[in-house]
Amino acid sequence: MAYIIKNKVVIVTGASSGIGLAIAREFAVAGSYVVMAARSEEKLEELAGGLRADGFDVTAIKTDVTDEQQCRQLVAMTVEKYGRLDILVNNAGISMRANFIDVESSVLRQVMDVNFWGTVYCTKHALPHLLKNRGALVGISSIAGFHGLPGRTGYAASKFAMHGFLESVRIENLRSGLRVMIVAPGFTASNIRYNALTADGKRQGETPRNERRMMKPEYVARWVLKGIRKKKRNKILTWGGRFTALFQRIMPGVVDYAFYKMMVIEPGSPLRDT
Repeated sequence: MAYIIKNKVVIVTGASSGIGLAIAREFAVAGSYVVMAARSEEKLEELAGGLRADGFDVTAIKTDVTDEQQCRQLVAMTVEKYGRLDILVNNAGISMRANFIDVESSVLRQVMDVNFWGTVYCTKHALPHLLKNRGALVGISSIAGFHGLPGRTGYAASKFAMHGFLESVRIENLRSGLRVMIVAPGFTASNIRYNALTADGKRQGETPRNERRMMKPEYVARWVLKGIRKKKRNKILTWGGRFTALFQRIMPGVVDYAFYKMMVIEPGSPLRDT
């Protein structure tokens, strides 16, 4: 039996742009009650207001997922307003682009704080409600969570950590009815590369890739809802990603070389001088 999305209460983190915004909109269209969480309060409220003007029940709650107290408050305010919580989508994330030998440790810590600890904090406080309602827990990850990515050590580490965490939560609650799904999109047109941190923690401010040729956030959002409905465990959205997940187990050296060749040709690649 498919999981019913309509009338469910959903929290989406990192909902002020890109994949998060598309997921929030997709849930709203499907008839869910949506709570959009992000750090940019003004932008978040503007976007939520636009969805409310279209007739959807959407709430904006300013949240920095690196702050556990704010994550606790996000869940508490959601339950206070709607009386329940059924689905948590851990989407908030940042990236980085630098060789490990050059990058400052604070950059790695910042990426881990958002991508991993943000997932941990939100899940920690949402889990009792998700278990009560036999709900769904989702992590928006990357193929970098299946195989290391050169020039993105902190990003890959955070996604590996997210995978291990969510898989462990899934197994701990195997008989509870909780659904845990990890979604790995391909390169998606969003702000993540513009906001990626460089070696010294500054924003990259540009993208090394052709954003127009990338996967669209709306495509990812549709697959998130489809995966929840069909009670999927993992959903890798590209054939390249699926081959990576398979071959990194049987021919990891080949995947290493392929990833190196792919990343070294990026404009401004930090691998060029290595």
